[in-house]
Amino acid sequence: MSTPETVDLHVYARAYGEDFTADPYPVYARLRERGPVHHVRTADTGAMWLVVGHDEARAALADSRLSKNWQSLLPDGDVSGGFASHMLDADPPRHTRLRKLVSREFTPRRVEALRPRVQAITDDLVEAMLPGGSADLVDALAFPLPMTVICELLGVPDLDRKAFRGWSNEIVGPTGPEAEADAVQAMSEYLVELIEDKRCAAPRDDLLSALIRTRYEDGDRLSSDELVGMAFLLLVAGHETTVNLIANGVLALLRHPDQLAALRADPGLLDGAVEEMLRYDGPVETTTWRFARETLEIGGVRVPSGDSVLIALASADRDPGRYPAPDTFDIRRSPQGHLAFGHGIHYCLGAPLARLEGRIAVRTLLDRCPGLALAADPAALTWRPGLLIRGVHRLPVTF
Repeated sequence: MSTPETVDLHVYARAYGEDFTADPYPVYARLRERGPVHHVRTADTGAMWLVVGHDEARAALADSRLSKNWQSLLPDGDVSGGFASHMLDADPPRHTRLRKLVSREFTPRRVEALRPRVQAITDDLVEAMLPGGSADLVDALAFPLPMTVICELLGVPDLDRKAFRGWSNEIVGPTGPEAEADAVQAMSEYLVELIEDKRCAAPRDDLLSALIRTRYEDGDRLSSDELVGMAFLLLVAGHETTVNLIANGVLALLRHPDQLAALRADPGLLDGAVEEMLRYDGPVETTTWRFARETLEIGGVRVPSGDSVLIALASADRDPGRYPAPDTFDIRRSPQGHLAFGHGIHYCLGAPLARLEGRIAVRTLLDRCPGLALAADPAALTWRPGLLIRGVHRLPVTF
């Protein structure tokens, strides 16, 4: 087993004159040429192991020796407050128990039943933006569509979406430690109050009410922190992925007019096109943290016990060992096996819903906006900071 030198990602990118945040793919390609696993650091994250190869990433995502439970690394094995307690940061059997509580709401059959409502919301949003002749597609469609859907599913239609969006953006793409801490505190307090209001209201047939009833009627199945954590995860993960699937996907189409024309000419290519959008420039750049329970080998590299591991989904899905011409956006490609939604027990619970929303959003845009075009220089677009979420802040378009 080898022990590679530590690479500073941003210094490495600058050495080649590249902006890693705007376009990390050339850096990932150079790392893959040197090997599938690297010891890296950034100013924000410190040292970690980064998995960049497709086969190695897929294996690591399913490796039970890599724990998601970062709380176990703390001296007392505990954390204080709110949404630090959720299933994305849990291992079996706790993860199994928490996921089981909500998985029935996200089966393909249950999600398909939402199609008419998703289409109606999309139609309303597109109808509202058309008269202006131009719009920021993130504000006009990519954000409000999944946010409306998940809020209705959870039963919180009165959510303060502007405030919530600001907190969510800061938490998944921090601009600084103080701002991140403020967002965590504000969102935690907001969710505690929201759940208490929901608990005191008349029982309703929505997911959050069901989770609250489970806690109060079926014994201590959900602690207070678990309830807040579940609300946080469903609300944040329930919209963040789809926001960037839509925005990044539409941007890819607009930057590849031949592919846009092919999709307009043959709507039957839509499902494959959305999968290619996910592979080519997916909404999640790297996974959340994993931690080695024991010393192990990943891709021929020794990872010591206790070390942190990030899996670069964006790099894995551009691995030429898995996809020929991986930097080419090709909606006729067969991108099966892409890792945009992860793999293993933490595979994205909301993947069927994200796909449904993405397909409906793209199809409706193409139907209603025959002159859809990018209204900005692609090089001038700004991208969200951090390694977790990949997406543009704004996507100016004209119709």
